[in-house]
Amino acid sequence: MTVTDTARDSVAAALEQGKVESHLHPTGSYDVADHAAPTGREEIWRFTPLKRLKGLASDAVFNAPTTEVTHVAPEGVRVETVTGDEAQALRGVSGYKPATLFGARVLSEVPDTLLVDVPAETEVVEPIIVNLTGTDAENTEAGHVVLRFGNFSKAVVVLRHTGSAALAQVVEIRVGDSAQVSVVSLQDWADDATHLTHTEALVGRDAAYKHTAISFGGDLVRMDANVRYSAPGGSAEMLGLYFADEGQHLEHRLFADHNQPRTSSNVMYKGALQGEGAHTVWIGNVLIRKEAEGIETYEENRNLILTDGTLCDSVPNLEIETGEIAGAGHASATARFDDEQLFYLRSRGIDEKEAQRLVVHGFFNDLIRKIGVPAIEEQLVTTVETELAKNLTGKLL
Repeated sequence: MTVTDTARDSVAAALEQGKVESHLHPTGSYDVADHAAPTGREEIWRFTPLKRLKGLASDAVFNAPTTEVTHVAPEGVRVETVTGDEAQALRGVSGYKPATLFGARVLSEVPDTLLVDVPAETEVVEPIIVNLTGTDAENTEAGHVVLRFGNFSKAVVVLRHTGSAALAQVVEIRVGDSAQVSVVSLQDWADDATHLTHTEALVGRDAAYKHTAISFGGDLVRMDANVRYSAPGGSAEMLGLYFADEGQHLEHRLFADHNQPRTSSNVMYKGALQGEGAHTVWIGNVLIRKEAEGIETYEENRNLILTDGTLCDSVPNLEIETGEIAGAGHASATARFDDEQLFYLRSRGIDEKEAQRLVVHGFFNDLIRKIGVPAIEEQLVTTVETELAKNLTGKLL
């Protein structure tokens, strides 16, 4: 039998069982021994420069953490590092079952959990700010974070990552029924930081969940952001904004797993690249399972190339197992400056550099306004300006 015949028979057998094998159906395990170290040939690792990860994805020693944690939270919201049985009970609270070695290692080897707990029916007016400040880029460490929102609660949590670190991280989010929740993960690291992080969210019945990933700093940042549903009626809005400079690798992977009927997901990520060797990766995965009738989903990624020498990978994937859906689609585009926009601005007396600056701000502005945290929105406008200033002496495309 030829290899082709074998593959054909395997697909036929899978079809007979009602399911075709795909990377969107990973088999997870809490047992570290069930996971192999990535080689870079795997679908989920093929874009990631593993040699720059300092072993975080494989066999790096998870040392005692040097990343400092502080927070600002109102009375009634619990923000605390927990240990022992309580920490163990929080492993997998989002339904997360690791499909990677580093995820399994974090849940198995990290002894404590940073818990943010918003009680049921609690409405938090001001954002809950959790600062994770790295102090040593050579100290490989790992962390487990749990954000738990009770039924009918309303809150915004900001995870702000700054400083120098080499951090492997698992963030689990459990959104209670009818809760309205926003989580902002800000990667504003120093230039020498390495951050490998997986975020898993479980959205309850009729709950609204928004996740915003913002990556500017760091030598290498890879973030997986997954969402699943525990009951019908849940919605997820997944936003992202990134700006890669010379030599930076910024990678974002999304997975919306529609495993319940009448759920929805909307994904919008935007990025800009400038400088030799700047590399961004966006992978948008959506799985609509057989039982997920009446769902609606759309994912979009837009990238703006500012200089020569950059590399941008954008890959949307959509797997549909039922035709009984309200709608599903995706869009991806990578381009240089819009000549018509620049011509319009130049024709009104605006010089070339200022015209380019205005186009970049316009590119990001609609997404920034969706974040819903004024302090973060103002910071991002300033950060975009700072990033552009790095290239003022160079030539934008």
